Amino acid sequence: MCGITLYLIHKSQGYNNHSEAIVNNSSYYKDEILKSSKSIRHRGPDWSGNVTLENDEKSVYLAHERLSIIDPLKGSQPIIYENDERRIVLCVNGEIYNYKELREECSDYSYKTESDCEVIIALYMKYVDNNIESNNHLNMVDFNTILNKLDGQFSFCLYDNKWDVLLIGRDPIGITSLYYGFDENNNLMVCSEMKGLHLCKTVNTFDNGCYTCLTGSNLNTNIFQSFGSLQATGMLSFVNYYGLSREGSWQNKSMLNNNIINKLNFKTESEYEELIYRQIRQVFTKAVKKRLMADVPFGVLLSGGLDSSLVSSITVKLIKEGEVDLKWGNKIHSFSIGLDNGHAPDLEKASETAQFLDTIHHNFTFTIQEGIDALRDVIWHLETYDITTIRASTPMFLLSRKIKAMGVKMVLSGEGADELLGGYLYFLSSPDTEQFYEETKRRMKELAYFDCLRANKSTLGWGLEGRFPFLDKEFVELGFQIDPKLKMKNKIEKYVMRKAFDVKDQYGRPVYLPDSILWRQKEQFSDG
Repeated sequence: MCGITLYLIHKSQGYNNHSEAIVNNSSYYKDEILKSSKSIRHRGPDWSGNVTLENDEKSVYLAHERLSIIDPLKGSQPIIYENDERRIVLCVNGEIYNYKELREECSDYSYKTESDCEVIIALYMKYVDNNIESNNHLNMVDFNTILNKLDGQFSFCLYDNKWDVLLIGRDPIGITSLYYGFDENNNLMVCSEMKGLHLCKTVNTFDNGCYTCLTGSNLNTNIFQSFGSLQATGMLSFVNYYGLSREGSWQNKSMLNNNIINKLNFKTESEYEELIYRQIRQVFTKAVKKRLMADVPFGVLLSGGLDSSLVSSITVKLIKEGEVDLKWGNKIHSFSIGLDNGHAPDLEKASETAQFLDTIHHNFTFTIQEGIDALRDVIWHLETYDITTIRASTPMFLLSRKIKAMGVKMVLSGEGADELLGGYLYFLSSPDTEQFYEETKRRMKELAYFDCLRANKSTLGWGLEGRFPFLDKEFVELGFQIDPKLKMKNKIEKYVMRKAFDVKDQYGRPVYLPDSILWRQKEQFSDG
């Protein structure tokens, strides 16, 4: 992942504390956006880029700090499509996992890079540009189509100077962070982290699963906000594309609205359960596989708990079966961390799992004092004072530094499983299935403010990208279709996940994980 910054400066806006000459001077804002972008360079230490587009009414500045994972030689950003009459400029933070399929769908577009992100421009031209060309009208359906086609973790800014359209979007779960704010003159500023919005008098979180579209007055639209309206009000409006989609149905529907896979289609309870277990294995394996696309060295975070161990196990299995080309050797590297004085259960279980999987394993330790010394940096990167988030982030932050020092640029991790499947121990005390279901919905909606924030910013503090298979769009959809009774079965947290991967070969040996790991009780990361 990377870091993105956008300034939208209204040239006709009035005065502030500076002179008019400075307020309307493009070099002033160019200097400031470079300062903003530099403040988040830890997210993208590999390259920096920026571009400015201007007309009589406004200036649009876009800057990008790149962490190169796909197409490291040619995939620098901003990505620019241009011809004699227009420029479309795109900045993306994240990964689009289905970009190869989307490139085929938009095969008439002339791609300039092998980057996974360029398909956003191709989709824009296919579904939005053609519609504007024919009737000078912007359609919400077209934008919803674009965003729902993207399978990944992303936030982006796209500006088309021909139609004077600015599109900003964020992924459904909110894995990538994105903030916006306004300065004293209602100039809009957007950044991957709050620290890049130093000119703003107010700062807000850009809603996950949403987009905003700003348009010039020359287009016909009664839906989207105009640049003039934004200048006058300093208010940003959102469209919840994900909540309107089939995949986003869990955000708005309860278990009473037939969101659960219908048991009436099965003769017995065990028949239903076997289908669920089979689907879990298929969909989750697919989720892991798509996240292994990389042109640089990568590894797995391995705590020895169920979630990270399953991710590691499937990764190793895919490599052994020849489904993934490592490019950097024939074994995967795994990483864990624990305190160096005392009993750290995660280190022991991680070593046991690594030995079973035959990974190249690295156990790191840190002292309590080293953790305390890191707190100031941890809070600066996280941009939160939430105690639980900071506590869990400290070992992850320290571990990320060690991993980056070894030349690894991407890791897979197990975030999201507990929220989706009701894996925290308190879920076992749920009074009924409906409340269990509603609690999983609540926890998933809040991921962007806690676990995703921790995982995203703790790793990117050292220019390391995290990817999270449990937050795969298809797997999340499946997770909310499973009857909560099955999730709560036998009063074992994440029972369905454990049972789905409790598979033995013809000799009775475990295919994925030994029972001591597969059926290990939940241990909080910061405790373990």
